[in-house]
Amino acid sequence: MSLGLVLFLPLNLVVKIFRFSGRNCPLFMSGLEDMPENCVALVLMHMDPPEICKLAGVNRLFRDAASADFVWESKLPSNYQFLIDKALELEEKDKAMMNLRKKDVYSRLCKRNPLNGVSKEFWLDKRTGGLSMAISWKALTITGIGDRRYWNHISTEESRFQSIAYLQQTWWFEVKGELKFQFPEGRYAVFFRLHLGKPSKRLGRRICLMDQVHGWDVKPVRFQLTTSDNQHIESRCFLGSPGNWVNYHVGDFTIESGSSSNLMKLKFALTQIDCTHTKGGLCLDSVLIQPKDFVVKNNR
Repeated sequence: MSLGLVLFLPLNLVVKIFRFSGRNCPLFMSGLEDMPENCVALVLMHMDPPEICKLAGVNRLFRDAASADFVWESKLPSNYQFLIDKALELEEKDKAMMNLRKKDVYSRLCKRNPLNGVSKEFWLDKRTGGLSMAISWKALTITGIGDRRYWNHISTEESRFQSIAYLQQTWWFEVKGELKFQFPEGRYAVFFRLHLGKPSKRLGRRICLMDQVHGWDVKPVRFQLTTSDNQHIESRCFLGSPGNWVNYHVGDFTIESGSSSNLMKLKFALTQIDCTHTKGGLCLDSVLIQPKDFVVKNNR
């Protein structure tokens, strides 16, 4: 079977052919097992990372082809060198990883990578290689956060950062954050992860205390997003869906082709500063940044 024919076959059929070939199937063995390693690697370039990893288990030929640097470099974002530098910034003992093969770089970047401590982290999606980030409430500027009359800090497994900020009651609600980072080109969506009600456990079961939830249906909250290249988005909405974590969409920003090597500064905010009424019973977890294509695909 020729390389050209393999490239035009449906992906699921190619996978089956490769697997049958690894089992000494007479129909395909004389074709696929005689293919040069570089040709197999060229075929693998057209597959997503999980499929490449599956095919690496077919036989030694496919394992070697699946380790080729040019295969994995095609899956890495254009600024992967910046990302791996950030991933290893806090781990001097892992500096030797700088010389890893590209598949190992990809694997490392798909893990949770802390940024400047434990309050921010980034990772790549295993299937698409898209960059996502999460910023804990601890890295945000929150009005009155140090006053226990208004805010409590709650330890919970429901947050990737193991804790959330719980607002009991306030007149003036304002949360602001900043981030300076190098993003690959593309379009990104920014969210605040919020929850109405106080999550807890009773007899091992999750419960949600709603007695302090009030004020969010009187006036909408305002979201703002500004970038260092003058992109600006502002929106308003009422908070709802009590008892559930909700990712509230702040807005989108775009990294143009050719500008991915530059640091982008983001400023984002969540406010409800109408002092005619109090509001409370809100949990604040984090700010999320995800590729827009990933968000659209997962919301279909």
